[in-house]
Amino acid sequence: MNNPMEEQQNAILERIINNLGKLNDSVITLNKKLQQVNMANMNVELASQMWANYARNAVFHLEETGSLKKAI
Repeated sequence: MNNPMEEQQNAILERIINNLGKLNDSVITLNKKLQQVNMANMNVELASQMWANYARNAVFHLEETGSLKKAI
């Protein structure tokens, strides 16, 4: 004769295992999407760094040539 508690525990464990499988698939999908976003943002980050360097160099040049004026 089967133990009803054991059957109930087995059913619950099966549901947990299925839900963990779905969760794992969702995390894998999320990681792939985050990787795509990070790759897309690399160009933005590079442009930002280039602009910051340009601005710093422009200020340095203006200070050295005495052309830098105070902001209004």
